[in-house]
Amino acid sequence: MVLPKITNFHHHHRFLQNSFSWGSSSLSQLQRALTKSIPSALGVQNKAAIGPLCSSAVVESKMVKAIRVHELGGPEVLKWEDVEIGEPKDGEIKVKNKAIGLNFIDVYFRKGVYKASTMPFTPGMEAVGVVTAVGPGLTGRKVGDLVAYAGNPMGAYAEEQILPAEKVVPVPPSIDPIIAASVMLKGMTAQFLVRQCFKVERGHTVLVHAAAGGVGSLLCQWANALGATVIGTVSTKEKAAQAKDDGCHHVILYKEEDFVTRVNEITSGKGVEVVYDSVGKDTFEVMDDALLLILLSGSLACLKLRGYMVNFGQSSGTPDPVSLSALAAKSLFLTRPTLMHYTVTRDELLQTASEVFTNVGAGVLRVRVNHTYPLSQAAQAHTDLESRKTSGSVNCQKEAEQGSITAADHVPPPPSSDHCTLLLKGTNISVHLILTVITRSFNKSNNKCLVIKLVYGKLKNVR
Repeated sequence: MVLPKITNFHHHHRFLQNSFSWGSSSLSQLQRALTKSIPSALGVQNKAAIGPLCSSAVVESKMVKAIRVHELGGPEVLKWEDVEIGEPKDGEIKVKNKAIGLNFIDVYFRKGVYKASTMPFTPGMEAVGVVTAVGPGLTGRKVGDLVAYAGNPMGAYAEEQILPAEKVVPVPPSIDPIIAASVMLKGMTAQFLVRQCFKVERGHTVLVHAAAGGVGSLLCQWANALGATVIGTVSTKEKAAQAKDDGCHHVILYKEEDFVTRVNEITSGKGVEVVYDSVGKDTFEVMDDALLLILLSGSLACLKLRGYMVNFGQSSGTPDPVSLSALAAKSLFLTRPTLMHYTVTRDELLQTASEVFTNVGAGVLRVRVNHTYPLSQAAQAHTDLESRKTSGSVNCQKEAEQGSITAADHVPPPPSSDHCTLLLKGTNISVHLILTVITRSFNKSNNKCLVIKLVYGKLKNVR
């Protein structure tokens, strides 16, 4: 495509400088200046072909704070930085986070156990916030809605984020945002573990490792409510008291006694129907392939015939390999499930979240928010989580809430237009101004498009 020749560049540059005060907040001055200068600079005789500037398309880009990971490693790689956030596109919403859930899966991504799709990246897979903008044509979501999400996409460790609208669920008015952020991922994990992966029923006996942890606490409560006998393992007497309060009928201090022996005593040698293990290497079974024996130091030894070993985490490290022949000793089932595979469809997501919120509202599930950190101190939160200094749920919040979210906080996204559309990008209009002027319809039949960029008042021809 041949672009019109730009004539008298310096003349039109001076015209722009004289016509508009760069420190002014008045958009109308800029509109009048560009409307007069651009057609002449382009050699366009018919100014009507340009059309008016669309003031509703003016969007100032925004910088927000977020935790960023530039290299894999310990908690020290979590950096508190400024990041730029744009506007939601089709099918997306922008959310101002009120509370952010911290989970061990965040540690896995930080260490590289799970691979992030990009580097650097913002961790975090659970948050609750208020919708501040919706993408073009999106229905079913509106500014001011309180929503929660858990899982993909990663990026919750931020003051604001862009999310696919289909990945969020509405938070009932009866549920506090902090509670919702603390139970969304953990609660849905507990739901699929006891209701789908292995269906716990009255009369079952279950073993829950890390019974005082975020997921463990919910598992104990839920399994108890379903009529099961619950055995839990914990590391301290304080956590043992919490596990008892959460519905554990038997609590084992695994640092003081062998949990396999104790489970055998509690069940009179019968074993348990299912083991829920998020700890991994320290509790999981190590096999002796030659003898096909199950060593007494692991979870598989606790299972009865045709029992289920459900490993949904590895906080102490990746478990050693297990041979299929070892499972044959008691016709055992072994699975390593993830929440995302149980909430693939929108209906699955809504049903799972609804059951969690319903049980929280009914008092079946009591969410323990025992630790809250400023988002900027996520590194300390990770340190405490990994050293097992935490119990219950852990979440992060902004340093200070900047008032309630209203429609006034919403900046509408650029509309689709056949006219000249002006976009402002930068943290300070008077200092950092990038003007992108898109002009359509010089020849509407061919749908040709001319793009001119004005950077700090200088015209540049762009193909």
